[in-house]
Amino acid sequence: MHGNNEDDIPSTYSSPPCFMNEVDPSYMGLVGAQPASIYEWRKLRRQELINARQAPLAAERATWGRAIQAAIDPIVADVAGKAIALYWPFRGEPDLRPWMNALAARGALCLLPVVIAKTQPLSFRSWRQGEPLERGVWGIPIPAAGMDVRPSIVVAPLVGFDERGFRLGYGGGYYDRTLAVLEPRPLVIGVGFELQKIESIHPQWHDIAMDTIVTEERTRLRT
Repeated sequence: MHGNNEDDIPSTYSSPPCFMNEVDPSYMGLVGAQPASIYEWRKLRRQELINARQAPLAAERATWGRAIQAAIDPIVADVAGKAIALYWPFRGEPDLRPWMNALAARGALCLLPVVIAKTQPLSFRSWRQGEPLERGVWGIPIPAAGMDVRPSIVVAPLVGFDERGFRLGYGGGYYDRTLAVLEPRPLVIGVGFELQKIESIHPQWHDIAMDTIVTEERTRLRT
């Protein structure tokens, strides 16, 4: 179920935000705040970028994923006692689950994002390998239990990104909404493949730039 209409989104659900596909602007309450052409442009670019991300063989994406893990690890080297929000991979996103397990072994508290209600910030729920999972809206595993914890580091998957550090997501706005209210603001790291880089996402008033973007080829620090 990956339609573009609000009718595709159940009235109640629990699911990581990176699995939200296109959401109609009226659902977000943003009609009038941005020109409709931006939504149309982003809709087309999202699908192109998702298709491009899924095109390489799984083995090649796995190799890129390992390179991302190697590059991101020094950024968060001292992880003992830190709460780190990650994600469950979907539609060709980098699979960082091996790194998540390594972080837990080094004393980090790993979290997965959960949507608790429409137009509300995300909840981040603790999880480690072996603990029970349940299925979210699109069959994506989310923690069945665990604590709600405010993260000190957020690792967010990208559909697209630009050199200014802005992230193009799935259109639900959940990461932006959450980052806008988290205090103190966590370190925010976007992860994706180099092929997802575009000239500009045409950032709007609600878009929040990443602190760092890591791909299999480069680490970009926002200045």
